[in-house]
Amino acid sequence: MRWLVTGAGGLLGHEVTAALAAEGTDAVGLDRRALDVTDPDALAAAFARHRPALVVNCAAYTAVEVAETDAARAFRVNGDGPRHLAALCARHGARLLHLSTDYVFPGDTDSPYPENHPTAPRNTYGRSKRAGERAVLGLLPDRGAVVRTAWLHGEHGRSFVRTMTERARGHGPVDVVADLVGQPTWAADVARCLLALGHAPEASGVFHATNAGRASWYELAREVFQLVGADPDRVRPVAAVAFGGRAPRPRCTVLGHDRWQEVGLPAPRHWREALAEAMGRIG
Repeated sequence: MRWLVTGAGGLLGHEVTAALAAEGTDAVGLDRRALDVTDPDALAAAFARHRPALVVNCAAYTAVEVAETDAARAFRVNGDGPRHLAALCARHGARLLHLSTDYVFPGDTDSPYPENHPTAPRNTYGRSKRAGERAVLGLLPDRGAVVRTAWLHGEHGRSFVRTMTERARGHGPVDVVADLVGQPTWAADVARCLLALGHAPEASGVFHATNAGRASWYELAREVFQLVGADPDRVRPVAAVAFGGRAPRPRCTVLGHDRWQEVGLPAPRHWREALAEAMGRIG
């Protein structure tokens, strides 16, 4: 069974293709230069050439702030792209695992959002990702899975964890937002979740692939400082409003993980355990 990974040049796409290679799975990874998911003709050609039985869509427009003034592009990548992929998968009998985000929720509760909770995004980025979710679930009700993740960090590309690691090795105080809460998530753990879903042929619907627990950006930064041997008291808590920005941000987007047990797969581990292991990789 051949897998096709779109967006293979990104932080998560790197981890997925590496995990597939490690287990010896027949897989093709295409970055955005090799495959533009907004181009139906290019997608059709990729399907004709590679004939995938399963597609993992890691391609995404993730510039949350820029999306507020670039909505058309955000919806092309995050809405139209998954729709084109889902239509091709339906035509060719393939499965699709589509990556989405916690930003489809408003962030107005302290309780974990279950997978079936109604979506109500607060910004353009979140609305564009919801459009992609709806396309996948509508066109592939039995062979499509929406996998929501959040606060990704990993070995490849930029992330908050990498930035804080660099700041920890410097000097002086570091101001970090303390009133936005979510789930720091190691991309390698998400890749493992995706492979597990891919090997479970009956798994479809919505899944949450975030590390367990919860933290503010401030708490995450302090943990990073602690792990690299820097003084965590250099991290100073500030309100999100201090950083401004066009895009409204959800206050608390902790995601529940009940569906993993329903399909007989292990739920993701706690973010602190994952971060401790990840820190050894990002250098």
